[in-house]
Amino acid sequence: MERVTKLASERPVVIFSKSTCCMCHTIKTLFCDFGVNPAVHELDEMPRGREIEQALTRAGCPTLPAVFIGGEIVGGANEVMSLHLSRSLIPMLKHAGALWV
Repeated sequence: MERVTKLASERPVVIFSKSTCCMCHTIKTLFCDFGVNPAVHELDEMPRGREIEQALTRAGCPTLPAVFIGGEIVGGANEVMSLHLSRSLIPMLKHAGALWV
């Protein structure tokens, strides 16, 4: 979990993803469309990606993508889309320093 915490704090938005996952692609595209430049960690392309995925599951995020904003876990695609639809995502991104306008 220590490695996850370290990686999750490297930028305002961090996404743990799998390169072949369509929901991961959708969430990455959403953030990029907002102008956010997230740190993306493709777990299926990392040497110890499986260990990180297990740590994320223990931390309460059983599915990918696992999204962190401001160093705090937000959750997966459902949670991010719920925040977006309730108009809470943009203010959260601004507060974390991921968006300037």
